[in-house]
This record gives sequence, C-alpha cells and structure tokens, in this order.
Amino acid sequence: MRLAWTTDIHLNFCKQGVRERFLRSLSESADAVAISGDIAESHNVEAYLTQMEDHLQRPIFFVLGNHDFYRGSILETRTAITRLADQSSRLVYLSTAKVVELSSKTAIVGHDGWADARFGDFENSNVMLNDYRLIEELKRWRHDSSGPRESLRRVLHDLGDEAAEHIDQALAEATGRYDHVIVVTHVPPFREATWHQQQISDDNWLPHFSCKAVGEVLLRAAKSNPGCQILVLCGHTHGGGEAQPLENLRVLTGEAEYGCPEIQRILQITCS
Repeated sequence: MRLAWTTDIHLNFCKQGVRERFLRSLSESADAVAISGDIAESHNVEAYLTQMEDHLQRPIFFVLGNHDFYRGSILETRTAITRLADQSSRLVYLSTAKVVELSSKTAIVGHDGWADARFGDFENSNVMLNDYRLIEELKRWRHDSSGPRESLRRVLHDLGDEAAEHIDQALAEATGRYDHVIVVTHVPPFREATWHQQQISDDNWLPHFSCKAVGEVLLRAAKSNPGCQILVLCGHTHGGGEAQPLENLRVLTGEAEYGCPEIQRILQITCS
C-alpha cells in the first residue's frame, strides 16, 4: 500500500484548478491518504471531505486541525464529521476510531490534538491566534473578567488532555499487536518538532504550537514497547522538519503554504 500523507491543505484557500490538480496527484500516487488536519473551515469541511472521497475513491484517514473549527464549535463540528464518516466506507475520522489496521504489521491511530499551552511561556506570550476569536469554545475566555488568561489556559489543557487520553488508549492496543504504528495528529507533540521557518519555535509561540500531553503519552508508549516503531505525522506550524526523541519514535512535521496543497511523503506500507 502507498499511503500519501498531506497536511494543512486549506482547500478553502485554493482555486478550483489547484484543488483538482492536487486531487489528481493523490489519485496517481497513492492507494490511501492520511491528512493531519486543517482541511478547510467548520462550514465547509464536510463538503471538501466529500469531494475528496468522491474523487479519490480510496481510504482517507484524517484528523481535524484548528482551522477546521473556525467560525464554528469544536463539539458541533466533530459531531457532524463523525456522522459523515459513519455514513462513509472510505472516510475514517481517527479521533473517533481506535486502531485501524493497514497491514498485518502496521496500524494507524490518531486524534485532532490541540496546542495545550504547556511548553513555552504562555503567561507572557503576546501571540493571539485566530483560534481564540473564531472558535466558540475558545473565545469565551474574553468574557471571563475574573481571570481570562487562566480561563483560556484551562480550556487548552483540557483539549490537550482529551487528545492524549485517546492516543494513549489507542497505543496501548496497537503497540502490542503491530511492529509499526502511525500516529496522525495536527499539533506537534514535542518542542523539537515545532518547526517554523526552518527553526524551532521560541517560548512566545510554543504554547500555541505544541501539545505536551500527547508527547508524554508517545514517550511512555515508545519506552514500554521498544520493538514497535512509532511514526508521528503532524502539521500546524507550516514548517517542515523531523525530530527523533527516541530510537523507535520519529516525528515528521509537514511544510505548508496557503493555496498550495501538496503531498508531504509517500509511505510504503508492506502488506505481509
């Protein structure tokens, strides 16, 4: 199986011809597709996923990114996407799936993930992502007069912990059964994986670009299962790079540019 990995494709920013060329490149090069988030926005992500499914006619393993919830609600968007995937034979929303077998030796798991404000200096960061203005669950902090910054931190912690719990449970099942496990998530799980403009993000951006909770789960799973190779595919920062925290744990962060979706890697999945 040839598994094409892509990330931060932002199809809503693409002209029709660009989208068609991108889908054609996926059709020609892959038997299945993995998307590590930021497909579109809350009001049109269903339509773009349906378009991809109709065009590709092959399995699409995906998670959502922060942009996929813009101008909407995390809960409502996830509910709609879960319903869409449940009605499809090809769309696999990894945030609601557990372990999906790709071959007798390889499985894929994943979750949307979220930047959980645990790396870097959240308290003094002057970064104000559109997430905190355009996503229903995240913009409420602005109205908390008692401690708005702390209110936002709690929400980000909860979202990071939710992702970590799902991935922890999936890895507990997968690492004991498979030699290779692919983990798809939107947000880089380690400081050294937050590539942006050819360098690691600083303490001002790290709280918004990384998920420490998921990283801790990955480290624990890799240390407990040294015979299992864990490959993490993520995006979010739009900067390409690679990190290897452990011998059996490798993280690829995808490079992206608005309006120019592309395939990051073609992974060869052996079927025996």
